Amino acid sequence: MPVTVLIVDDSKLARIVAGKALAELQPDWQKIEAGSGAQALELLGKERIEVALIDFNMTEQDGLELAGEIRALRPDMPIAIITANIQDEIIAQARAIGAAFIAKPVTSEGLAGFLTGAALKLRSSQE
Repeated sequence: MPVTVLIVDDSKLARIVAGKALAELQPDWQKIEAGSGAQALELLGKERIEVALIDFNMTEQDGLELAGEIRALRPDMPIAIITANIQDEIIAQARAIGAAFIAKPVTSEGLAGFLTGAALKLRSSQE
């Protein structure tokens, strides 16, 4: 069964770029896009989503807040925070909630390690 990845970013262009990188690495995986944290949480309630890629800088709430809410709902979900704002404090906060950190712009090279780890985690949880 294909894995479904939620891409959350208030920039449509950034969602397209992340989706392209995802498709290069995992062509069988499906993507669902959300333009806000509220939309992401709504989709999580309706759809079967296994992985989340979340932008850090969004207008309504930042990606770390959203990741924390998702972590409370889905403790084992692989989550990555995506941002061009590369600061040690943000990286440390992402790691504290069990999220990976991926620098923007998202490339297949930048996403590869996270997706490999996510695939392994999902496979081992299904066994």
